[in-house]
Amino acid sequence: MSGTRVVVTGLGATSPVGGDVTSTWSALLAGQSGVDTLKHAWADELGCQIAGEVAVDPGDVLDRVKARRLDRSGQLALVAALEAWSDSGLAGTDGPDPERVAVAMASGIGGVQTLLNNYDSLREKGPRRVSPLAIPMLMPNGPAAAIGLTVGAKAGVHTPVSACASGNESIALGIDLIRLGRADVVLVGGTEAAIHALPLAAFGQMQALSKRNDEPQRASRPWDKGRDGFVMGEGAAVLVLESEQHAQARGARVYAEAAGAGITADSHDIAQPDPAGLGATRAMRLALREGDLSPADIVHINAHATSTPQGDVAEAQAIRQALGSDVDRAVLTSTKSMTGHLLGAAGALESVATVLALHHRVVPPTINLEDPEDLGLDVASTRRELPAGPLAALNNSFGFGGHNVAVAFRTA
Repeated sequence: MSGTRVVVTGLGATSPVGGDVTSTWSALLAGQSGVDTLKHAWADELGCQIAGEVAVDPGDVLDRVKARRLDRSGQLALVAALEAWSDSGLAGTDGPDPERVAVAMASGIGGVQTLLNNYDSLREKGPRRVSPLAIPMLMPNGPAAAIGLTVGAKAGVHTPVSACASGNESIALGIDLIRLGRADVVLVGGTEAAIHALPLAAFGQMQALSKRNDEPQRASRPWDKGRDGFVMGEGAAVLVLESEQHAQARGARVYAEAAGAGITADSHDIAQPDPAGLGATRAMRLALREGDLSPADIVHINAHATSTPQGDVAEAQAIRQALGSDVDRAVLTSTKSMTGHLLGAAGALESVATVLALHHRVVPPTINLEDPEDLGLDVASTRRELPAGPLAALNNSFGFGGHNVAVAFRTA
């Protein structure tokens, strides 16, 4: 492993519970849900009529002309990136060498709203009503490109696409780019804006979504025996990663160290996780090894825990296998209980929460945990304080296709 340490110097987010990092973190600590009944007419015929839409519309934040040239996923990504860039202290200065700045911005589905809306225009009004900007707006790398153009990144602009593991894979890629010497600064994260009739209907046909339409804020309930599927969310989150040397040279504030990442594949099923959790176990063990960490170092895990019957149990088994006799030391939470599942942005938002948990030494609760499964894990149903001293944490993300990504963070 490269001896280069990678640190987190900037955070940005827009989520169902807050329009920025501060409001999102406050809401998570308070156990506030961002899930609500969908007010769109197209939702009336769906089996699942609830979702976690962003608390602040990106059109209220971005310049209107710039916003119109981006899919909603790109708008959300740019909102989070601008906050993270400013938070890092790199904005408005001479800044880093553009040839040493990269972007890794993930999305699980891409510009699906642009695609579907323009297809409707094509069918109803003809080809001349299709937007000339449709292609750059719908392509999955559109958000990454928009961020790269905004910050002038010339070391590379990348778009990992690995379903619900995409956000964490972008963080893993950012760590690698810095350790390989290809960049000094990398903006990493994920974005998703797929709250639309077709994705909701398709997930519904898979029996993947909760149908607790009469109690939207209680619908996302990871590890609870009454869970009946996940709740879709939307949003974006971005972390600024830097080599420790680069951050120290400019006197940057450091939130945490991005210690390592582990990436594996189940090769089991296109949608269902390996019930033995073997791929997820290996991902966590690889993240620990890359970060020069032991299971005893892990005091917190922000779990993937989407609120699906099979997935929650498989991940719990994987965590027990990865940490072994030290599993009791780790306090678990699933912030999806409040935000819903942000698909390709989930890992990024949950990594922001993991970093802040280490930085502030407090773990947000898992809400709606009324009748918990007996999983042999310490799940926080209320906010929990973390001890003093050096700490480490894991953030897990798993996706359709058997993708497994675990990222390890350590206190600065």
